[in-house]
Amino acid sequence: MSLIGIIASSKLGVVPLTVDYLVIAGGGAAGYGSDGSSGGGGAGGLRCTVTNTGGGGALESALSLSLATNYTVTVGAGGSGAVGANNRGSNGVDSVFSTITSTKGGGGGALSGTKGNNGGSGGGNYNNATASSGTANQGYAGGTGNNNLSRYPSGGGGGAGAVGANGATTVAGNGGNGVATSISGSSVTYGGGGGGGYGRESAGSVGTRGLGGTGGGGDAAAVDTTNNGSNGSANTGGGGGGTGQSSSGSGGQGGNGGSGVVILRYPDSYTITIGAGLTGTESAASGGYKRATITAGTGNVSWA
Repeated sequence: MSLIGIIASSKLGVVPLTVDYLVIAGGGAAGYGSDGSSGGGGAGGLRCTVTNTGGGGALESALSLSLATNYTVTVGAGGSGAVGANNRGSNGVDSVFSTITSTKGGGGGALSGTKGNNGGSGGGNYNNATASSGTANQGYAGGTGNNNLSRYPSGGGGGAGAVGANGATTVAGNGGNGVATSISGSSVTYGGGGGGGYGRESAGSVGTRGLGGTGGGGDAAAVDTTNNGSNGSANTGGGGGGTGQSSSGSGGQGGNGGSGVVILRYPDSYTITIGAGLTGTESAASGGYKRATITAGTGNVSWA
């Protein structure tokens, strides 16, 4: 018998090393609204084997892994809010566990028909640009903006659980909601899209900003301010909130996307090693499982 086989046989009841996972990519950022509003950032793609997965798809399949073998993990960063008029927000970064890759969230659109990017969930759009798409079984499309006398209520970013709302006459779109999973031992919602911004044309033309979707989506900036949009929450893959413009014609920067996360659940007869380059912790045994939550970096994990 090989050394790995001997080690495996010594495990209580020879429990297979079957690993459930939640892999969320970094969320997209919102665009820059110095002369108008901007679309909310799309949530990072979400793939999960427990409770729910992204995009309304069937649950992913757990991985059967080997002992004393390195498996790659990357936790994707969130995108950065755009700097400079007419620029869309940047996309997030893919997250990876072994053979599983979740797709980065799409950045939100900005002025002059600069539409949001496609992604795990699509970025929200400015004006009447066609909705940006999500990735099948990971997330949903962003919302479309509305051309209303240059105020341009923008669309919300897509979420892991729902499309971003379209901008209406005086109301920007909310970000799409995320999805809840109990892989960590309790129900937590991840992958909300960022709210779309509302551009105020002149004094008295007040509308309503878009709010972030449940699961870490950032709210858009308050109407008639030069504030930045709110950032997506860290380790949720939430999209950044859009901007508006004040009656003076100036605006703020789109919110940054939230970073992703990788959570791994496995039988409590095993112990994980989280390698250099990764930030993470292993929980105590509970309900027959241990769980490793990895919040940043790139590196390897292995089990013994």
